[in-house]
Amino acid sequence: MYAPLLTRRLPALFGLLGATAALSGCNLVVMKPHGDIAQQQADLIVTSTLLMLLIIVPVILLTLFFAWRYRASNTSATYDPDWDHSTRLELLIWGAPLLIILVLGTITWITTHKLDPYRPLDRIDAQRAMPADVKPLVVEVVALDWKWLFLYPEQGIATVNELAAPVDRPIEFKITASTVMNAFYIPDLAGMVYAMPGMETKLHAVINKAGVYQGLSANYSGGGFSDMRFKFHGLSNEDFDRWVADNKKTGQTLDRAGYLSLEQPSHREPVRHYATVASDLYDAILNRCVDRSKMCMNQMMAIDARGGLGKGSVSGLTKQAWHTADGAPQERIVVASLCTPANPTGKALTVVPAQATAERPALN
Repeated sequence: MYAPLLTRRLPALFGLLGATAALSGCNLVVMKPHGDIAQQQADLIVTSTLLMLLIIVPVILLTLFFAWRYRASNTSATYDPDWDHSTRLELLIWGAPLLIILVLGTITWITTHKLDPYRPLDRIDAQRAMPADVKPLVVEVVALDWKWLFLYPEQGIATVNELAAPVDRPIEFKITASTVMNAFYIPDLAGMVYAMPGMETKLHAVINKAGVYQGLSANYSGGGFSDMRFKFHGLSNEDFDRWVADNKKTGQTLDRAGYLSLEQPSHREPVRHYATVASDLYDAILNRCVDRSKMCMNQMMAIDARGGLGKGSVSGLTKQAWHTADGAPQERIVVASLCTPANPTGKALTVVPAQATAERPALN
């Protein structure tokens, strides 16, 4: 009698054991990160969960208790079919959840504002405040199809699918994308931040322990999304300096032409190092005018602020060669570099390099 039943249940039992064994090897990095921002986010998750359990656990226990206490076979239970109200129960039922919501909302509001990715760090970790003389490491991040480009403007280098930073030094990430929306995510460092073409998002974070950590794309962006991963190296100051020096010795040169080739869709791109980088490359990427035949977005917006001049019409468009991941030729329409704020007449096709807003010509 029991043998057939056991035989039918064996596959389910083996499946349960297999799933348990697989889960036992999981690395819960989100809850045990090595960066202070990620650790504070993990603490917020734990605090929020415990606060919610203060309501969830008693409700579940009381549900089971009432089902047992007032079962049909229990003739000793109080039977009161005309009961309809209890002030004490109403206060308990509504008061306790309301109190939890107020506490949870207050903690979440304070913590999420404190952990705003645009907010500069005020501490290295829970025990150490941020020294006043520490300058953050600036890293410019570009999400490409399907790889990551990291630019180090202070060091003058760049890498593809490899990121490094000194331990206990604040990092200021400036993040954008080349084509479609993406998401930059290093679970050990901080929460994910979206990368969008023509926009710059920011993330301030710090890594507190040396090691090699996983970075990835957390937003589906097409066929190569699954392989859009990179290694993040947390290094000592001396090792970081050596890493920069090695990049300068063995790396190539990344100019606008090299970027336009790198920007083309590709799968499983190997790690690349660039010893020198065009100084205005990131600004041109952000303003979508690496190809000098196109007008930069900040120039276009400056012209629009002056009234437009009618240069963004159909007559101001041109076609540009492009190809898909499988190499099929395509064309895309872009706004041609017909004029700039410095040359509103458009008589000479001279492209003004993309500049910061504060450096643009004054608009009357």
